[in-house]
Amino acid sequence: MSYAGTNVESPLQPNWEHFPHEADMGVRGIGPTKEAAFAGAALALTAVITDPAEVIPTQPVTVSCDAPDDELLLVDRLNALVYEMATRKVLFSRFEVHLNAHALQATAWGEPVEVARHRPAVEVKGATYTDLLVKQDQKGSWIAQCVVDV
Repeated sequence: MSYAGTNVESPLQPNWEHFPHEADMGVRGIGPTKEAAFAGAALALTAVITDPAEVIPTQPVTVSCDAPDDELLLVDRLNALVYEMATRKVLFSRFEVHLNAHALQATAWGEPVEVARHRPAVEVKGATYTDLLVKQDQKGSWIAQCVVDV
């Protein structure tokens, strides 16, 4: 079973989907730019926990990271979001990503978890190197994916 989502208001917004992986869950961002694919992967991360449409993007949180390559940068970025969600007890539904080589500056907007409204399905423990990929496909779309431990 896989799930996917997109912002129907703008085709320039990132798309996301889940792909099955044994007991864990794959998250994949797809977009016209690498930044959009990273944002889509972050949205897919939220969608593992709850329906992102139920998360009101009111509180901004800034995340910065750098890594030797795009794949490691994706894992670091997703793990930074997992950390922020766990320590701040928030969920995110809107993401803005800026990349400069292998350095990332990003803002995530969200709100505190309300268990009755958000009904979190699982807790994501972290992003892994399994099925890790950041690349541009033959059609020119960017894909950013990995498996997250739930």
